[in-house]
Amino acid sequence: MGCRSRAVPERLSATASTAGAAAAALRALVPAPASVSDAVAEILAAVRDGGDAALLALEARFGGGDAPLRVTLAELEAALAGLPADVRAGLETARANIDAVARAGLTAGEPEVELPQGHRVRLREIAVRRAAVYAPGGRAPYPSSVLMGAVTARAAGVEQLVVAAPPHPVILAAAALCGADAVYRMGGAQAIAALAYGTESVAPVDVVVGPGNLYVQEAKRQVSGVVGIDGFAGPSDLLVIATAGADPRWVALDLLAQAEHGEDTVVAAISDDAALLDAIAAELEAGGSTGVPAATAALVAVDSPDTALAVAEAFAPEHLELVGDAAEALAPRVRSAGCLLVGAASATAFADYVAGSNHTLPTAGAARFASGLSVRHFRRRMAEVRVDAAAGALARAGAPIARAEGFLVHAESMEARVP
Repeated sequence: MGCRSRAVPERLSATASTAGAAAAALRALVPAPASVSDAVAEILAAVRDGGDAALLALEARFGGGDAPLRVTLAELEAALAGLPADVRAGLETARANIDAVARAGLTAGEPEVELPQGHRVRLREIAVRRAAVYAPGGRAPYPSSVLMGAVTARAAGVEQLVVAAPPHPVILAAAALCGADAVYRMGGAQAIAALAYGTESVAPVDVVVGPGNLYVQEAKRQVSGVVGIDGFAGPSDLLVIATAGADPRWVALDLLAQAEHGEDTVVAAISDDAALLDAIAAELEAGGSTGVPAATAALVAVDSPDTALAVAEAFAPEHLELVGDAAEALAPRVRSAGCLLVGAASATAFADYVAGSNHTLPTAGAARFASGLSVRHFRRRMAEVRVDAAAGALARAGAPIARAEGFLVHAESMEARVP
C-alpha cells in the first residue's frame, strides 16, 4: 500500500500485439524479491518442534511481542476505548460495509450490494481464460483424472483447456471426449514448469490441476505464486465408521480397493462393535480379488459412534464412509472430510469414477480447510465498486483510518473527491 512519492514515472507504450510485453515490463519495474525459502523453513521447523519457547525466542529476535502471548480482554477493551472518535467511527463503517459485501459473497451469481453511504459493490464471477489438467503416468493410465479436471473446467467456463499426460490411447481418448484445445505429451515436474512459465511450444496457463507423484505436487506448490493450483495431493486415505448392521465384507472391500492406490495409502475402519471389527479383520486377511495386501489397514475400537466421529474429525480424511444406522446418523455433523459417503451402497470406488462427485480431493488432513476440485478452482470473484455520490461519506470514514496507518496520501486521495 506504500507509495514512492515524487518518483519519475516510467513511460511505456503498447499495441494489441505487444500488450503482453508491456505487462511484463510493468512487472519488471519491481525486481523479484530475494528468496527467503531457507530462512522461512528454519523458522517454521523451529516453532513446530520447539513450541512456545521457540516462538518467544523468535519474537525476541525479530522484535515482536512478549509473554504472555495471548492479549487479555481488558487490553482489548482499553484499546477500543482509547481510539480517537473519528478513527473508531471509520472502522465501524468499514466493518459494516465489509460484512455486507462478504455475506453477499455467500450467494450464487453476481450479487450487487447497495451500501448505506449510497455506493454499490457488485461481485462479478469470472472464469480463468486458460487452464491445464495434469494426468499422471506411472503404473497405469488415468482417464478418470482427465475427466475430473477437464469436465469441471469446461463447466466453469474456461475458454482454453489443455491436458498434460502420457500419450496412452485411453488418455488421449478422454482428452478428445472433453474437447481439450491442446494435449501435450509431457509429465513430471518439468511439465508443471512448462505450464506455469511457458516455453516455445507450450503457452502458460492460469490454473493447473490434477494429481501426480511427489515431484509433481512439489512443483505445483512451488509455482503456486505464478498460477493457481487445486492443492497438494498426497497419498490417498479412507476412513470407514462402521456400526451395527454394516456388512464386514463390503467394508473390507472398500478398504482394500483404496489400498490399490499404493503402499502409502492409509485405510482404517472405526467401530464401537468389537465383533464387527473382528469380522472386518477376517475379510481383510482373505483379501480382495487382486490379492491386495491389508498391511496398510488399521482397525480402531472406540466406545461410541461419537468417539468414532471425533477420531475422524481429527484425522480429516480424504474419504469418509458412514455405514450402519448409528454411523449414518452422524452425517450432518461431519465437517472435515474431502468426500462423505453415506450408506452401505456408497462405496468410495463409485465416487472415484462415476458418482459425479470429484475424486481430486484434499489429502494429508487438508480436508480441515480445503475442498475437492470444483468449478471454484477455475473461477474467481472480482469486486466492481461504483462510489459516485457516496464519496463524501466514505471519505469521512476512510481518511481517519488512513492517517492512523500513516498513509497520508490515501487520505488526501479520498478527500479530493469530496464535493
